[in-house]
Amino acid sequence: MPHFTVVPVEDNPPSNYDSLEGINWVDYRDTGQGGYPGHGDTVSSDGHGNHKEDSPFLNTTDSSKRTDYYDKNLALFEEELDIRPKVSSFLSRLVNYTNITQGAKEHEEAESAEASKRKIPKSPNMGTLMGVYLPCLQNIFGVILFLRLTWIVGTAGVVQSFLIVLMCCSCTMLTAISMSAIATNGVVPAGGAYFMISRSLGPEFGGAVGLCFYLGTTFAAAMYILGAIEIFLKYLVPQAAIFHAVDIHAGSSAMLNNMRVYGTICLSLMAVVVFVGVKYVNKFASLFLACVIISIVSIYAGAIKSIFHPPDFPICMLGNRTLVRDLFDVCQKMEVKGNETVPSKLWRNFCISENASSAHCDEYFAQNNVTEIQGIPGLASGIIRENMWGDYMEKGQILEKPSLPSVDVHGSMESFGFYVSADIATSFTLLVGIFFPSATGIMAGSNRSGDLRDAQKSIPVGTILAITTTSLVLSDFSSVVLFGACIEGVVLRDKFGDAVSNNLVVGTLSWPSTWVIVIGSFFSTVGAGLQSLTGAPRLLQAIAKDNIIPFLRVFGHGKANGEPTWALLLTGLIAELGILIASLDMVAPILSMFFLMCYLFVNLACAVQTLLRTPNWRPRFKYYHWALSFLGMSMCLALMFISSWYYAIVAMGIAGMIYKYIEYQGAEKEWGDGIRGLSLSAARYALLRLEAGPPHTKNWRPQLLVLLKLDEDLHVKYPRMLTFASQLKAGKGLTIVGSVIQGNFLDSYGETQASEQAIKNMMEIERVKGFCQVVVASKVREGISHLIQSCGLGGMKHNTVVMGWPYGWRQSEDPRAWKTFINTVRCTTAAHLALMVPKNVSFYPSNHERFTDGHIDVWWIVHDGGMLMLLPFLLKQHKVWRKCKMRIFTVAQMDDNSIQMKKDLATFLYQLRLEAEVEVVEMHDSDISAYTYERTLMMEQRSQMLRQMRLSSAERNREAQLVKDRHSLVRMGSLYSDEEEESIDVVPEKIQMTWTKEKLDAERRTRNNAPETFRELISIKPDQSNVRRMHTAVKLNEVIVNRSHDARLVLLNMPGPPRNPEGDENYMEFLEVLTEGLERVLLVRGGGREVITIYS
Repeated sequence: MPHFTVVPVEDNPPSNYDSLEGINWVDYRDTGQGGYPGHGDTVSSDGHGNHKEDSPFLNTTDSSKRTDYYDKNLALFEEELDIRPKVSSFLSRLVNYTNITQGAKEHEEAESAEASKRKIPKSPNMGTLMGVYLPCLQNIFGVILFLRLTWIVGTAGVVQSFLIVLMCCSCTMLTAISMSAIATNGVVPAGGAYFMISRSLGPEFGGAVGLCFYLGTTFAAAMYILGAIEIFLKYLVPQAAIFHAVDIHAGSSAMLNNMRVYGTICLSLMAVVVFVGVKYVNKFASLFLACVIISIVSIYAGAIKSIFHPPDFPICMLGNRTLVRDLFDVCQKMEVKGNETVPSKLWRNFCISENASSAHCDEYFAQNNVTEIQGIPGLASGIIRENMWGDYMEKGQILEKPSLPSVDVHGSMESFGFYVSADIATSFTLLVGIFFPSATGIMAGSNRSGDLRDAQKSIPVGTILAITTTSLVLSDFSSVVLFGACIEGVVLRDKFGDAVSNNLVVGTLSWPSTWVIVIGSFFSTVGAGLQSLTGAPRLLQAIAKDNIIPFLRVFGHGKANGEPTWALLLTGLIAELGILIASLDMVAPILSMFFLMCYLFVNLACAVQTLLRTPNWRPRFKYYHWALSFLGMSMCLALMFISSWYYAIVAMGIAGMIYKYIEYQGAEKEWGDGIRGLSLSAARYALLRLEAGPPHTKNWRPQLLVLLKLDEDLHVKYPRMLTFASQLKAGKGLTIVGSVIQGNFLDSYGETQASEQAIKNMMEIERVKGFCQVVVASKVREGISHLIQSCGLGGMKHNTVVMGWPYGWRQSEDPRAWKTFINTVRCTTAAHLALMVPKNVSFYPSNHERFTDGHIDVWWIVHDGGMLMLLPFLLKQHKVWRKCKMRIFTVAQMDDNSIQMKKDLATFLYQLRLEAEVEVVEMHDSDISAYTYERTLMMEQRSQMLRQMRLSSAERNREAQLVKDRHSLVRMGSLYSDEEEESIDVVPEKIQMTWTKEKLDAERRTRNNAPETFRELISIKPDQSNVRRMHTAVKLNEVIVNRSHDARLVLLNMPGPPRNPEGDENYMEFLEVLTEGLERVLLVRGGGREVITIYS
């Protein structure tokens, strides 16, 4: 136990301590509720039944008292006490926490509304014995033990039966260990296994496995009811049968119809009992448990008694074949009546005439003798040697004792009904599926966690002790040995006791009477059925109230006292499906699948949490290990496919569909599940692997950083940028969407959050799978630089930047827009990143459009890594561009061999496995045209004019700039505008300007010289390098427009910006001329590495 030291504070009287804390006032002097009304429970609901933890940190009133108190001791923390309360306040809330679930006891108390108002909720007080151990015993001992275990031992033999029991019990023991670890890792409220799995593996797994667990519990109710009806019709009141066989061969179908009728009646009665009130079910639970224990004790008592005095149950054998005992009276062919020997009833069954001399008898009957052997030889008889190995049979095969002499001849088919035969074909896998339900029931303790005094102590001890007891001491292993050592093999294989006068086979061994087992097993199966019908609707109600499966929402409602009426109705309908199957042997494998699925995920949850070592994984139960959980998970999976591979596939299919449905609906629950932690660990591992080095050329794909521009309302200005990104990625690879807000981070945090949400919403609309990052910076160009440098993590970084074109840069006097653009181009080049600039992005197609024809034209002018080849191929993977054809144009100079170039290019594309048309465009050397000269002159005159205007406006704006408040409110800056000038030093509040004569003359000269400056602009001569660049741009534009004017998209090499920043404005003009007259252009600039290869 941890040791605590309490240090008193003497500055304040203790009596005022709690009244002055002001956070959560708790009056410890009240012995009733133990807390202030409304503050006694930290678990609340959101109105839909979604239980969530409220924050225990609430601000309340009485601030004046609080201030007086905290000024003395906790003044340092008083400003944050609304979100970070005192330790005493926090602990007082934990003291008043209750984990009493809305289970059977609460429903029982709620049946009287007035009484429930008067009652004070009692603290849970059930211990390990009553709360866990005995409920688990009652669930584990059930219908299979009484009705099928003897048959399993006889069919599979003692050795293989041991193996079946060992597999099933090992599976449940390992699951119990995993469940104990999960159940002791915090409080487990209502829902039991569903709650544990959903909170450990997430809502998708929780919903899928929760429904499987619900279906398993519902089919278990059907199985128990079928078992009870089988006992009722076969052994208690056989005369109650409604349908009777018209002949001996039609007996099985008549029995199935009787099971359906009586099963439906029994299910209806049980549902009514559960609907009226679960208090009756709870009151009779102890009686049903007593019946189980008495029945078990009577079996062991009978086994011990058989050593000295075996019970008398003779079996009549014809040759080595077993006869149905209730079809005749004496086990003889002839019997003596008076002094006369006459044919017996057995004779008359096999012979046509009663005259022994002239009768025509069944050939097998005539050639074999009738013998009588003891059905229960006893524990000391050594019969276990014969029962050691299995005897699997086909359907309709007659039960035979190999050690008896027999003449092997075929008898007539008319006599077939007089023999005991197998009703179904048997195999090892079938027996596993039928036996496994007897090993279930380990969840009974965890389902009652709310009623336990100390759940974290009781659940592991009670569950594991119950499994150990049932497996080793009372039930499975010892029962296999006892049945094999006491009962004759043909009797063991006789499923319904036809050879022992329709007695329950396990009842023949019991002491003092067969009826002890018959009545006890009947009541135990009825009780187990009622428990299942009580538990299954509440499980469905818990799933429905979690609101993770929308169409189940209606089943979360019920009566005023909380009884799940609609869930009970659905449970009854599903259980009726099991009743209509009418065969216990066919229903048992179905529920085995669902329980095994549930156990599999309990083990998975424990293993995942253990391996991830999440900080919250601190179970009090220490005797677990991830290897044991994985072994249990593997055994569950193996048992599923061993018992019935097609049922296993169906169960997994159902769980998979539910999982995908919850995932598709978008489960909004966040329970801190292990799958999220597993994703984080896997991501970390993958990132560390990627860190080993840059990706190979074969693995290269564009990992995008999309720079978005937001308007004043924080909306995405050009959504088609995201559309283009989604078409290029087709859902694959990394996409980071970034934007920059101009301002100060401390003042702009709210705007940052709003911007991120707006971008995420637009990404969802455009179906872009990726991440969003918004950066606050004092200058937009600095923010973009930060994004380019710091986005991504480890090896998962962007290698390509997508940026919009600065529209309207010519019309704007402000040079910041295009300067930011060019600075971004330089940053991407310096970072060795590829760059894509979609021009006229508003004309790009949406995701709903389809191009049925057209071309994607690639103008390959210079080679910079093969980006131009790869991008059209990636675009064509998307449905929008799929029908477009690819054309590649390259430019040949006068000294190039254009024919050879075309052949080489076609060969290169063939080796790249790209389908495209190839064209080589020859550009002849020509003189610079007057248009080019004039265009260059206009460009330089405009540039010079804007520079002069900016210089003169700088003088005019200086005075206004000085008096401007430097700390104005943060305004939203566009992505392509920035403060060009550096921050101005702090200026005094008052500015004194003195005009001297010299200053006045200088100002007049400046104004007189202005016309001369504009006259110089007219007589300017263009720079020759600019003329050559303009000539290239004009000529290329003519060729591109001529060939690609009707193309759906034109991809073009983007020339780099000039090394001298003074020519930046001319660079923008060159790009405009180069792309003039084209509707959709994608300017592409490589990152300096090869991105496509001819090798496999």
